[in-house]
Amino acid sequence: MKEKDYPGNSENNPLKNNKNDRSDHDKEDSSAHKEDVLPKKEENDIEEEEEEGEDDDFEDVEEYEKEDDDFEDVEEIEEIKEKQEEKEAKQEQEKEPEPEVQVGIREKGETQEKEVKETKKFQEQGKAEEKDSEIELVDTFNLKKEAEKAERKIRKHIRETPLEYSPFFSQRGDCEVHLKLENMQLTGSFKLRGTMNKLLSLSKKERKTILVTASSGNHGTAFAYAVKKMGLRGIIYLPGHTSKVKVEAMKYYDVVLKFFGTDCVNTEEHAIKEALKNNFKYIPPYNDLKIIGGQGTIGIELKKQLEKIDAVLVPVGGGGLISGIAGYLKSLDENIEIIGCLPENSPVMYESIKAGKIIEMESKPTLSDGSAGGIEQSSITFDICKKYVNDFILVSEEEIKEAIKLVLEKHFMLIEGAGALSVASFMKAKERFKGKTVVLILSGSKISLEKLKEVISSEDKENVKDL
Repeated sequence: MKEKDYPGNSENNPLKNNKNDRSDHDKEDSSAHKEDVLPKKEENDIEEEEEEGEDDDFEDVEEYEKEDDDFEDVEEIEEIKEKQEEKEAKQEQEKEPEPEVQVGIREKGETQEKEVKETKKFQEQGKAEEKDSEIELVDTFNLKKEAEKAERKIRKHIRETPLEYSPFFSQRGDCEVHLKLENMQLTGSFKLRGTMNKLLSLSKKERKTILVTASSGNHGTAFAYAVKKMGLRGIIYLPGHTSKVKVEAMKYYDVVLKFFGTDCVNTEEHAIKEALKNNFKYIPPYNDLKIIGGQGTIGIELKKQLEKIDAVLVPVGGGGLISGIAGYLKSLDENIEIIGCLPENSPVMYESIKAGKIIEMESKPTLSDGSAGGIEQSSITFDICKKYVNDFILVSEEEIKEAIKLVLEKHFMLIEGAGALSVASFMKAKERFKGKTVVLILSGSKISLEKLKEVISSEDKENVKDL
């Protein structure tokens, strides 16, 4: 499968491709185009770009670097030192003292017998450690601390989104329902939180190289926005079926768009290979502690906005959003129920948790394109979800459509398919939330006019109960 390129919208684009406009970007096969050699820039060109960015109303790169020193470097170095010292101390304690050998008394047979016993002992210990390894891995991530560090770093660069009480959904569920309006976040989705936190955490050297990412749309828009504002350079790899409205949103920024593959996990793998091959810096869409920490700032806002929370319903794709929210909220109150919401046509995280490992499966077409597709095999979000997510709810395409229409009719707001997953899941299982205080995360707003017309004009093929 070959890449397809989409030329940047600005004449100043440092990585602009001299290709024809890719009007058929949503086709699956992109084999008709040859792969470009990615250009590189001289050091002086980079410095000139950074100087030009100083006149922007957004803080320049030098101020970001100062923020890194203030908020992260010292405490991270100290944290690493403390962990290393603890590890060394633990290793010293676990060391077995060398046996004292008395010549003429300790026989060869006795030595071998002891060695066999010691081997069995360590084998049993190893099995026990292996069982706990996944839990220990998650425990090493201080998700609360990551969210708090992200909060300090990104607060002035993002919007604190409203938490809106919903009389309609509260009445229908005989409970108290609040909508967390991430569809009103800058760039139109929650993705800016994690992306901005990741880019602000990069070193000076990393900021001077070309940044590469992969996205099904919303992460790409957030990445493009942040790269533009920080005066950096970036390439975004997109699957061929990416929503046209999301592609259009990315074209306003100075980034190069390349199309590869038909599933986001294949696109991610290709982007990682290209970054490594060209010595560029890859920015993950979800499989990164800084990305997860940025998404966790939603949890910080929720605790400020609402005193009591019984359950939070969160859309799930790669798992970065739910990992951040769950990791923070569960650290404050383990009784808060975290529920993942997925489309029946692409329930990859749900099926992976059931299988006990990240699985590969084919996703069917879904209105929830922002959450569709596979999960990177090494993703840390899998273990975090396994530990912190209490349950999952799967919804049909008709239920997603009804949720989009309900939010439009009752709250006069546009939400995309992925953003409607929490609403659809609540309506499907509303009886279980009776008497509780529930938060529904509306994760994004980007829905095309064509898709919206289809949703509004479509006749129900199924009767959705009590709607």
